[in-house]
Amino acid sequence: MMREFKFEDEMHTTLACVPMAVRRKLDRVGVKVGLEQWKALGRGERLAICHLPAERHEEREALKLFISEAVRRVCGEEPRALDEAQRAVADPPARLPAELAERARAAGLALDQAAWERLDADERYALIKLGGGAQVSHNLAAALAEFVQH
Repeated sequence: MMREFKFEDEMHTTLACVPMAVRRKLDRVGVKVGLEQWKALGRGERLAICHLPAERHEEREALKLFISEAVRRVCGEEPRALDEAQRAVADPPARLPAELAERARAAGLALDQAAWERLDADERYALIKLGGGAQVSHNLAAALAEFVQH
C-alpha cells in the first residue's frame, strides 16, 4: 500500500509525477527515476512501483530489479544509481533542520522540535524534500499545513 498525502491528491489519480512516498522508496532502493523515465513507464508499472513493498532488504532488491528492467525496456537506459549519501536522505534526521524551521515560519506555520518529533518518517522526508534544500517547492506550505496542523 502506498502512502498518499492530501497535498498530492491530483498526482495520485494521474501518476503524471512521482509521488513523495515513491520518491522516498526510490531513495531507499538507491535509484533515481527521472520524470521522463517515469512518464515512459506504463500505468501498471508505475502502480506496481507505488504499491510494491520496500521494507525488508529482499523487497528493496526485488523492487530495484523491477525498476531497472522496466526503465531499461522502455527507455533503453538504466535509472541512475544513488550513492550512499543520496540514499541516506530516505531516513530523515531526528533533529529538525534549522533552515526548514525557518521556511516553515516564513510560510506562517510553527515547526519546532516537538512538532518534528510527532511527524512520522514519511512526513519528515516530504518536508525535507519540499523545503530542506536549495529550492523550495510550491507544495511546502500545503504539506506543512497537512502535517503540522493535524
